[in-house]
Amino acid sequence: MSLMKTILGTSTALALTAGAAMADGPAIIYDLGGKFDKSFNESAFNGAQRWAEENGSEFAEFEITADAQREQAIRRFAEDGNSPIVMAGFSWATALETAAPDYPDTDFVVIDVSWIDLPNVRAVGFKEQEGSYLVGMLAAEASETGVVSFVGGMDIPLIRRFGCGYAQGVAAVNEDATVIANMTGTTPAAWNDPVKGSELTLSQISQGADVVFAAAGGTGVGVLQTASDEGILSIGVDANQNYLFPGEVLTSMLKRVDNVVYESFSGTTDAGIVILGVAEGGVGYALDEFNAELVTEDMQATVEAATAAMASGELVVHDYMSDESCPVLEF
Repeated sequence: MSLMKTILGTSTALALTAGAAMADGPAIIYDLGGKFDKSFNESAFNGAQRWAEENGSEFAEFEITADAQREQAIRRFAEDGNSPIVMAGFSWATALETAAPDYPDTDFVVIDVSWIDLPNVRAVGFKEQEGSYLVGMLAAEASETGVVSFVGGMDIPLIRRFGCGYAQGVAAVNEDATVIANMTGTTPAAWNDPVKGSELTLSQISQGADVVFAAAGGTGVGVLQTASDEGILSIGVDANQNYLFPGEVLTSMLKRVDNVVYESFSGTTDAGIVILGVAEGGVGYALDEFNAELVTEDMQATVEAATAAMASGELVVHDYMSDESCPVLEF
């Protein structure tokens, strides 16, 4: 028996026929870019898959290809009896706020949203600035040129939060370092443009960057590939991307989207707004066999000290989204 049930659709309408969805079980709806983006969506899928394997159960899933599908997808799963329904990505907020009140007995979980306050919605956000600070420290430690860079996806405050946190971590290690920051675009297409990601990376390398951090969804794959081709270090995001280019990805900024999905499917769906940072194990950095030779004991000790200081409240990383400013980086 398959561990999941995939629901197919087109770019203009959901091709959902009666009985196509698995009724009464959990469901997950991915954001644009698809579940195998090797980043945010794939991390969500991994959490769902882990739950399915451990429980011998199935889940329903759907990959949208256009924004127009969002509300229709939510309503169809709710009408088929799926609960909880998990949505991966902040772009689900508007459709969810419209649809959720019509299904008061359905539990909804939306990831990367920290402002929806509805009685049947659990909104889960992250302190991306904290995880980005940690990988910024590692970037500064590893850089030989004193120039590091950042490639963001869609130019929105959330992604600027990553860049700002990263720059603060760099400055904490080397206040004289230069951080180059570029965004891929201003539309959702920016999440899935590896060619543009590659172009931006090449431009940053020409300016001296020898470590690049990508927070750009599927676009980031182009960033990491180009960094590998050009012989500089890269930093992955959301999921652990160290394995993509062993020995060349310095680390990955982990955002535990997988755990949110796993816990949601396991019954942690109490309504309310939840914010996960270092203290809650929601963000961090990746250390494994693929980057062990790149991160020295001294580098690890520096980052672990910062991690402990964040968890205790001694170290507070400025949040770009608090006032849409960054003390150490201009976008």
